[in-house]
Amino acid sequence: MDSTFRSLDAAVADIRGCMARAARAAGRQPEDVLLCAACKTRTCETVRESAALPIDLFGENHMQELLLHGDAGAYLGKPVHFIGHLQTNKVRKVVGRAAMIQSVDNLRLLEAIEQEALRQGLTQEILLEINLAGEPGKSGISPEALPALLEAACACGHVRVRGLMAIPPAGETGDAVRRRFAHLRRLLEQSRARLPALPLDTLSMGMSGSFEEAILEGATIVRIGTAIYGPRPSHR
Repeated sequence: MDSTFRSLDAAVADIRGCMARAARAAGRQPEDVLLCAACKTRTCETVRESAALPIDLFGENHMQELLLHGDAGAYLGKPVHFIGHLQTNKVRKVVGRAAMIQSVDNLRLLEAIEQEALRQGLTQEILLEINLAGEPGKSGISPEALPALLEAACACGHVRVRGLMAIPPAGETGDAVRRRFAHLRRLLEQSRARLPALPLDTLSMGMSGSFEEAILEGATIVRIGTAIYGPRPSHR
C-alpha cells in the first residue's frame, strides 16, 4: 500500500482496508487481527489524536515514552504493549503499566518480570521474541532456544505467555518476508502441541511494509508506525 503520510484518519482508514482484505484472503475475519500503533517518538498530542481513531492498542519502544504518554492520558484508555528491547533495570516501571510485554528474549529478563509481577501481585502477559534470521546484535532468541525459555516461563506463577513476536530482517519483502512469518507461525503451532496448557493464541508480526503478508500467515497483531504517523522526526 501507499504509505505516503496525508492525515491520521486517512492513513488508518487505508490500513484498516488493507488489513481487512488480507484477512479475508486468508479465510479469516478482519476482527481477528489487532492494529497496534507503534508510536515511538510521537508527541502526546499525536498519540491522543490517533487514539480517537480505529486503532486497537499502542506499542511503545521506550519506558520513558510509555510513562509520559500514559501519565498524560494519551491512549484514551486503550491498551499499550511494550514492543522494544527491555533492560532488566527498567522492568519495575514497565510491569503493570504495559498490558503485554512483547519482547522477552532471555531467562534473566523473564525472571525479572516474574519477580516484579510477584511484588505487585499481578500476572504480566508476555510474548517471546524470536530472531528468525539469526541476525547478530538483534534482539530475540533463536528458534532452537524457544522450548527451553517456554519451559522456564511455564514455571513462573506471575507471567502468562500468550505467544510469539518477531521483527524480520530489514528490507525483506514479498515471498521472502512471508516465509519468515510462516516460520514463526509453525513455531507457535509446535509450541501449542508441546505445551497445550498454555494460552498460545498471539502472533505479533508484520510492520508498515509487511503487515499484509503477516496477516496472510496468521498474524493476530500487526505493529504499524510509519504508515500511520509518517516518517519519524529526524531530530529524535
